[in-house]
Amino acid sequence: MKPRATARWFVRGQARPGRSPLFCFPHGGGSAAEFVRWSRRLPGVELSAVQLPGRGSRLSEPVLSTMDEVVAAVVDVMPTTAPYSVFGHSLGALVAYEVTRELRRTGRRLPDSLVVSGFPAPSTKRTEPPVHGLPDDELVAEVGRRHGGLPGEILTDPELKTMVARYLRADYRVLETYQWRPGAPLPVPLTVFGGRDDSIGEDELRAWGEHVTEPITVRQFAGGHFYFRENPAVVLRALAAALRSTVPADRAA
Repeated sequence: MKPRATARWFVRGQARPGRSPLFCFPHGGGSAAEFVRWSRRLPGVELSAVQLPGRGSRLSEPVLSTMDEVVAAVVDVMPTTAPYSVFGHSLGALVAYEVTRELRRTGRRLPDSLVVSGFPAPSTKRTEPPVHGLPDDELVAEVGRRHGGLPGEILTDPELKTMVARYLRADYRVLETYQWRPGAPLPVPLTVFGGRDDSIGEDELRAWGEHVTEPITVRQFAGGHFYFRENPAVVLRALAAALRSTVPADRAA
């Protein structure tokens, strides 16, 4: 992988040479910076968060608007030669899953641990009406109604709303045009996180078990779709434990 290209795609937290990488895939409309901040509380890993084009430091770049485009671009630059783990929340969970499938298809090293959060199993049929074609105001309002998590200033600042709507639209186009393709379950340990007050129920989280050959662990936390913002210390302790449980003893120290 070209280091410069990898650096553009992955925003790294605290450098910890010798620690296994953890790659985080943000939710739709999410920021890599939110997940990079977790690095302080996860000293056992070297954390990086995916920075898609069209946001953050890559705001001027054209957005990607299909799952195939996102997966191909990430797999092209993702370093997988050393042991590593993957975490994804909401849309990021789906991207993490499809990236892992593509890594297997292309004969690359698979993650030692896959942790998905706040998203039903990929084969689940979507029932919510699509939103990616809505005007900016309606798009931002509907995303806020469904999941919350949008800062209030976005609703009152026209320039900021236009910017956010651009990448929200791209992310929801990725999600709403996605079609799950049947395939062999992944041979990776899987942990599934969710909020008890989220609209995604425990049964939908447990259905992820159909997509891996290994037993899964399901953990639900107090809170809604963004449960990890409500009590981050508890969630990050659970994430650290999930990662440790899948690292061989000679690398867990």
